[in-house]
Amino acid sequence: TAAMRPLEVQVVALDWKWLFIYPEQGIATVNQLVLPVDRPVRFRITSSSVMNTFYVPAMAGMIYAMPGMETKLNAVLNKPGRFEGMSANYSGAGFSDMKFWTNAVDTAGFDRWVAQTKAQTGRLTSAQYLRLEKPSEKVPPMAWGGIEAKLFDRAVEMCVNPDQPCMGASVKHDMAEPGNNAPINDRPQRPGEAQGAILKQPSEKGSGDHLTAPKGNAPGARDTGNDANRNMTSLERPVLPGTPATARS
Repeated sequence: TAAMRPLEVQVVALDWKWLFIYPEQGIATVNQLVLPVDRPVRFRITSSSVMNTFYVPAMAGMIYAMPGMETKLNAVLNKPGRFEGMSANYSGAGFSDMKFWTNAVDTAGFDRWVAQTKAQTGRLTSAQYLRLEKPSEKVPPMAWGGIEAKLFDRAVEMCVNPDQPCMGASVKHDMAEPGNNAPINDRPQRPGEAQGAILKQPSEKGSGDHLTAPKGNAPGARDTGNDANRNMTSLERPVLPGTPATARS
């Protein structure tokens, strides 16, 4: 059923606020996360600038939000309530106020909230995202009743700005250049080529002093029943340079 199918929420850490996109519902919010109780949630998380962490202590452990990358978090809230969410990784001047509220409501309450949010006249477009991306502090909750298609995917690829090439396209372009092919680690060894140590047999690697077992028994093995083996205070303290003679005893 739709009630038990995981709800997808796309999360973008911005300076210094949180953007939440609900792709199935076609809405977006800033600094306001609303989730249905007892329904699994699949978070897809990224950052627009510096590394951050997405953290709702009452829901799940923290997870990093990194620019140009996507991390995932699967979680569920099992009781209704209002829970604090935050960034747990210092990210600059507005870090202290980079917080949001997570409201856990029943399914009917979630559906009502979605309907109310969709009634908003605004639509989150690329141009609005780029304005929102600029640093700002203590941002109040905001909402949009529509979202531009593939906005989160382009945020991950760091190409919401139409003048900026997407990372995936840039990599493909670079790989197409002569001499830029990625190295293949499982190719046959070429004649006369040295073999990497990781592929050698133990007998081929040789040994050194650092691999040789210490000579003789360890001190504690000489008198195994001696209580001094357990008494760490019996160890001599090292003498530091400049220590007065009276402090050395």
